[in-house]
Amino acid sequence: MFADDSVDLIYCSHALQYFDRMQAPDVLREWRRVLKPGGILRLAVPDFNALVSVYERTGNLDEIVGPLYGRMMVITEEGDKVFYHRTAYDYRWLEDLCLQSGFRSFRRYDWRETIHKDYDDFSQAYKPHMDKEYGQLISLNVEAMK
Repeated sequence: MFADDSVDLIYCSHALQYFDRMQAPDVLREWRRVLKPGGILRLAVPDFNALVSVYERTGNLDEIVGPLYGRMMVITEEGDKVFYHRTAYDYRWLEDLCLQSGFRSFRRYDWRETIHKDYDDFSQAYKPHMDKEYGQLISLNVEAMK
């Protein structure tokens, strides 16, 4: 659909975890293919380390089961289908995956400093919910450069 080296930025918020961990390298290589040299892949996924921290602090599985396992209902021609998260990520695992997929650098980003900062998506997910000043960010927000 997109030509090689044709895109400056790919932003994917809380979708990569719906791919099987064996599919993720192919997804990342496809995104890398379409990025221009120096282009940025910006990812947001549930942060496994942060979710463990929330659970250790609260002892309440209800606090993390949604972000950890996900659940998305999709209406299709064949009927309603439900999709669940197929993997979890921490910083090191996602960094290794991106570097092995051909990206040359990897770092965290602050959602407040992006062009999409005013779009309230899951890259801004906190516990307690919506407490962006004192809460704990539970989204792992990273950038990889081609």
